[in-house]
Amino acid sequence: MVIFVALTVLLLLLAGLDICVGSRWLSPWGELAEIERHILLTLRLPKMLTAILAGMALSVSGLMMQTLFRNPLAGPYILGVSSGAGLGVALVTIGGISAGMALGGSNLLVTLAAIAGSMLTLLLVLLIARRVRDNVSLLIVGMMIGSIASALVNILQTFANPDALKLFITWTFGSLNSVGWQEIHVLVPIISAGMLCAVGLVKRLDGLRLGENYARGLGIGIGQTRLLIVVATGLLAGGVTVFCGPIAFIGVAVPHIARGLLRTSAHRLTLPATALVGADLLLVCDMLCSMGTYPLPISTMSALFGAPIIIWILLKR
Repeated sequence: MVIFVALTVLLLLLAGLDICVGSRWLSPWGELAEIERHILLTLRLPKMLTAILAGMALSVSGLMMQTLFRNPLAGPYILGVSSGAGLGVALVTIGGISAGMALGGSNLLVTLAAIAGSMLTLLLVLLIARRVRDNVSLLIVGMMIGSIASALVNILQTFANPDALKLFITWTFGSLNSVGWQEIHVLVPIISAGMLCAVGLVKRLDGLRLGENYARGLGIGIGQTRLLIVVATGLLAGGVTVFCGPIAFIGVAVPHIARGLLRTSAHRLTLPATALVGADLLLVCDMLCSMGTYPLPISTMSALFGAPIIIWILLKR
């Protein structure tokens, strides 16, 4: 209980600090000038909320993937959702759909393309999951779908002009700055649906953690549970990727931090702790990225935090 209170208080402190930190410091005391009020309401607040939502979503989806595949290095992008979104964005930015981009606006079209790519990938994985009986085969299928999407992206990059290639590469770096209130109104329902689905799977995840045979003995339907986990992961990881681009290592590293803090693997405790730790960590990464004159990509900072944790896990095991 103390750990949850501490993580919640830390979340509130980091959220307040994240609003203040940036190329222009906003003081929490005193009256704000008109331009500072504009920065606060239109840039800093949406960015802070996005960091919290993305940190929770990626961490919880990573926890479910690690439980489903019983693999400590599984992450939210292991089923190819990120690669599918990347392929959709690549088709728009470097695939020659410039007329549509001029009509619909680049940001809108990129978002729609990412949604289409991630949803098509998720549907493909769901169709295959109905026929595949074991989790290892599903894991391999997800990786192969991701590899095919990445290969198609590489082909497009080979023939891309420099301007289009720069736009696509900027998207792959990941960013919280491109999310405004309009995107927040779409992102919140998606993340909420995925989180509610994850909470409803807590008992099933505990059963899977002890092995499929044990789960069947408890009356847990393995096939149905696997489909629900894939849907929840698709909503959480796909929703974040669509609006923020791929964000590395958060989904893989945070579940291990939460388990280490609680010294238990029971999902009724690790799931909320994972969500809080993920939000805290991504807020820290966002603040560090925003401190300079030129903001760093969020994936760069999350990799600097997450990669040492993964190395520690490999050495420990």
